[in-house]
Amino acid sequence: MTEQESKIINIDGKDYKESDLNREQTYCIRQIRSLQNKCESLRFELDSSQMALQFATSKLISSLTTKETEDVQVQNAVAN
Repeated sequence: MTEQESKIINIDGKDYKESDLNREQTYCIRQIRSLQNKCESLRFELDSSQMALQFATSKLISSLTTKETEDVQVQNAVAN
């Protein structure tokens, strides 16, 4: 038995031998696998982008807070 013949696909709780499927069904399975991989890759990219967004947002907020603190210090120094 080859590796192709031994593959079992479970769809909606029912097992199918991949070797018993027709060309269209096999093509659909390849498409599904490819799309699952693509979704996983996109999730990874989304996670990375969200972390970068969070970092940039935090950096901006920190920068603005620091500038406000410096402005208040300058105003206090001028007032004295």
